[in-house]
Amino acid sequence: MTAGVARPLRQRASLGQTIRHSLTMAYRGLLKIKRTPEQLFDVTLQPIIFTLMFTYIFGGAISGDVQSYLPVIIPGILVQTVIGTSIVTGVQLREDMDKGVFDRFKSLPIARIAPLAGALLADTIRYTIATVLTFAMGYIMGYRPDGGLDHVALAGLLVIVCSWSVSWIFAFFGVIARTASSVQGISMLVLFPLTFLSNAFVPVETMPNWLQWFVNVNPISHLVSAVRDLTNAGTAGSDLAIALIGAIAIVAVFAPLTVRAYMKRT
Repeated sequence: MTAGVARPLRQRASLGQTIRHSLTMAYRGLLKIKRTPEQLFDVTLQPIIFTLMFTYIFGGAISGDVQSYLPVIIPGILVQTVIGTSIVTGVQLREDMDKGVFDRFKSLPIARIAPLAGALLADTIRYTIATVLTFAMGYIMGYRPDGGLDHVALAGLLVIVCSWSVSWIFAFFGVIARTASSVQGISMLVLFPLTFLSNAFVPVETMPNWLQWFVNVNPISHLVSAVRDLTNAGTAGSDLAIALIGAIAIVAVFAPLTVRAYMKRT
């Protein structure tokens, strides 16, 4: 009899294994947050500070009083905060790669894509925390959305989905950039103009005509308008469709680019 039977080694993980491995890596990300809770400062303190600061500074000048400004600013702050949080995905990804963490993952019998997918999944918890805190802060200040709780939940889910899609862009930067600081710098250079050159904080009509054109085609403006429609009126219009189509387009473009660059680097 032959002492052993030659069996072909599987070079690829199955779909089920890939999902399980990705969920395990996502759990690892949650454990990192538990051990270093200061990672949540941007999603806990920023919504509170920005909501208070923008409301009381601009509320009277733009809407006449704070209460009238809350339906305008809360959706704007929500989009700005949660979208801005997606930058952390690329920064932490680059830090893990620099520390050699992903090199150690290569020696484990797991799907190669699992560490990347797990990091993206874990960050949805951060988006959820920022979303809940922003709405809670607005409620404390007197914001009462006419759309009802169900439409508020839909608006929050919309922002989380769109932020997750945007995180693929910053994950791509995290894979191709040389340092974590460069990832943050590039990401802020992209995101800062998009968030402030939008309808998040002031009416578009108050801007110069040449700037209104950019603001009206800015995807952030469409997302903010969709959130306002859902929370303040309980309606879903063309802005919602545009925001979802934009999110799908981002994932369709940057997910393959990120995965390809990631596979080459790991």
